[in-house]
Order: sequence, then structure tokens, then C-alpha cells
Amino acid sequence: METVQTIERTEAFESPWAGGVSPFKTSWQKLMMWLFIIGDALLFAGFLAIYGFVRLASPSWPNRAEVFHLELIALMTTALISSGATMATAVEAARRGHWRMVVRFLLLTLAGGLAFLGMQAYEWSQFIAAGATLQSNPWGVPPFGASFFLITGFHGAHVSIGIVILLITAVRSATGRSRAGGLELAGLYWAFVDLVWVFIFPLFYLI
Repeated sequence: METVQTIERTEAFESPWAGGVSPFKTSWQKLMMWLFIIGDALLFAGFLAIYGFVRLASPSWPNRAEVFHLELIALMTTALISSGATMATAVEAARRGHWRMVVRFLLLTLAGGLAFLGMQAYEWSQFIAAGATLQSNPWGVPPFGASFFLITGFHGAHVSIGIVILLITAVRSATGRSRAGGLELAGLYWAFVDLVWVFIFPLFYLI
């Protein structure tokens, strides 16, 4: 009887939700990253929902083809999405212990992120040179400029943070101080940055 009770207590302890172990056997770092991503995704979703409401409520909206250089936006998108692929390759290389390959693909990811930010800075400079501010713009729809600066600026800030994370991770990987788990956390964040842009790009620049 005592043996049966011991087995039951052991099974309960090993249950993911019975306490004493992490749910789904994930690390607390990864759990915190997922909680951050969920919270941040809801924030971006709120921004995009407000943007959609403002557009529907406005009697007119500027023609994006006349405002933006869509070829540049397509190039920005290609650079960021490609960096997501190189980041995934770096994570897989870390799991296999190929750290020289990890550093190589992290640097490629950094190059893609920096290229995206550089092109976004150019886009902002052109937008500002045309006379756009948070309060007004030459296209006659004040919320248009505010929406552009808020949504793309908030995403750009996330990309900038990601670049700092990638740079630190690359240095740690090159000096043998990084672990596969750390690469996975950086990969999760960068994948989130990519995914957010997948929604911003069509909703803001195409539709």
C-alpha cells in the first residue's frame, strides 16, 4: 500500500502542472520569452487594429503607391525575411554544436537586420523631407503620418534591440561562452520581429 502511494506521489510530482517541474519541461528563460512575445504581439495587434479603424473611419486615404517607394519596401522585406532564415540556420547549427557556422550565420542575420534598418532610415528621411510629421502631412490625412511613424517606428525599435541581442550573441558564440538555449531565445525574438513585419507590410503598404 505504501509503495502504491509513493508511486502516485511521484507521478503527481512529475506532472507538468503539479508543481516542482516546469510546464512542458521548458526553461524559465524560454517561458519568460514566450510571455513577452505574447504580450508584445497583443500590443502590435492593438496598434494595427486602431490603424484599421482609423482608415475605415477616414473619408479618404493616400495612395500608398504615390507616397512610398514600393520597390524599396519590397527590398526591406526581403532583407528581413532572409535574415529570419539565416537565424533559424544558426539556431540549428548551435543545437548540433557547430559554433563556427553559428557565428557565420549570426553575422549574416546581423547584415540583414542592419540593411533593413538602413533602408527604413532612408524611407523615414524621404517621408520627413516630403513634409510629414506626427500632426500633419502633405497628403491631407493627418492620421496617416502619425500611423506611419508609430507603427514602423515601434517595429524598427524592436529590430534595433534585436540587432544588439544578435551582436552580443555572436560575440559570446565566437568566444565559446554561448549555449544552444541562448541561441534559441535570440531566434524566438528575431522570428517574432519577422512575423510582425509580415503583418505590417501588407496592411500598411499594400492594402
